[in-house]
Amino acid sequence: MALTIGEMGKATNTKIETIRYYEKIGLLPKPARTSSNYRDYGQAELGRLSFIRRSRDLGFSLDKVRALLGVSDEKSCNCAGIDRIASQHLLEVDRKIADLRALRRELKAVIDSCDGGTVAECRIIEALGPVAST
Repeated sequence: MALTIGEMGKATNTKIETIRYYEKIGLLPKPARTSSNYRDYGQAELGRLSFIRRSRDLGFSLDKVRALLGVSDEKSCNCAGIDRIASQHLLEVDRKIADLRALRRELKAVIDSCDGGTVAECRIIEALGPVAST
């Protein structure tokens, strides 16, 4: 089944520019070309792009996607490398969640400290720091 770049994009919800970028940085192999020089993708490329998209949707960096692809290309290898990459990513996600919760608590406290009134008396502006006059 031959696919154009547009069909690949639609099938994976990926912008054409992004597909070209993935080719440029080596996440996707350079595709075959038709006689009229259009990109010609097959099921393997579609599967690889779907894998990349799903990995990116889960928040993996391009470097980690590259590492996952490298390990996944070695079908007979132990999956410990993939487990390690995914576990490390989960720790990073947990850290970000903790940071966001702390940020939320701080922001809520600032908002709760506001009694209304004028901007000159606004606790939110005061908590954010001095504002230089223009």
